[in-house]
Amino acid sequence: MRAAILRTYNEDLSIEDVAVPDCPADGVVLKVLSCGICRSDWHGWVGEHPRVKPGQIGGHEYCGEVVEAGFQATYAVGDRLIAPFILACGTCLNCRSGASNTCVDQRLPGFVEPGAFAEYVAVPRDHNLARLPEGMSPALAAALGCRVTTAWHALTDRAALQPGEWLAVHGTGGVGLAAMLLGKAIGARVIVTDIVPEKLIHAKALGAEHGVDASDGESAARIRDLTDGGAHVSVEALGFPATVAASLACLRPLGRHVQVGMPVGHHAVQPINLNAVYMGNLAVYGTRGMPAWKYPSLLSLIESGAVDLSPIIAREVSLSQTGRELAAFNGPMPPGVAVITDFLT
Repeated sequence: MRAAILRTYNEDLSIEDVAVPDCPADGVVLKVLSCGICRSDWHGWVGEHPRVKPGQIGGHEYCGEVVEAGFQATYAVGDRLIAPFILACGTCLNCRSGASNTCVDQRLPGFVEPGAFAEYVAVPRDHNLARLPEGMSPALAAALGCRVTTAWHALTDRAALQPGEWLAVHGTGGVGLAAMLLGKAIGARVIVTDIVPEKLIHAKALGAEHGVDASDGESAARIRDLTDGGAHVSVEALGFPATVAASLACLRPLGRHVQVGMPVGHHAVQPINLNAVYMGNLAVYGTRGMPAWKYPSLLSLIESGAVDLSPIIAREVSLSQTGRELAAFNGPMPPGVAVITDFLT
């Protein structure tokens, strides 16, 4: 099969012919129908992700069709499935408590094991997977594996966002745009911030009530003015010190900050204003991924027509263009995300 392989950090991926993966006893081999290209993949490509080493086949946002099933598998040949990026064991205390996204024995295709920047991917523990709803495009389904599921869990389980509350979203990349769209579907009033005017215009066209230019460092003050005292919930969707600081500073008393952006590499350790947390009685939540059992709540919201997530997808690209898309994360990005749908060129 064709695969895009990381050979050297910060250089174009190598398109190579490699063996089709063996089928796990408790899982499946998927013919990949689509795979998102995510900022988390970029962290590995530049060498910031501690688990991603040269030789890795990346790609953790994917959906596909089962071409082989292990004897302990849940699904069968021909099933079309969406995969969360965290494949949980299902038996540890965290999994049994419902928090499978914090499983102590996670399997992570795309970061540790071969991922879906390839024609086929092996997926162990297929009890984590969900069926692709009829009528949903594989391109959109791929985005559900990381960015949309992460945003949904952040808003519903971590922040418990309520209708009528003000939601501030810092950064309008894939996960930020998903948080904005899902926040609107919940009934919140949404403000987005970014430093790229085109992305602010795009988000407002999709329903954001306000778009705040964060390039001058005054976004938190503007949000407090626009909301008459501050946002109830703030989502930080980049992992950068400036946006983390703005997210905390824009909250009203008793507000909730959710850390969605991945602070790795030289951003892994960064200062925060604990006095603001103390004085404002703020809640600070971390979040990563989504427990697999929550897929039905998200899929039913999409299938009902309550939210249209298709605007997240901006570009469908070929496997050979993956490295170019990763390199684009080095600078300001245009609106929307790229998804691989052509694995033959």
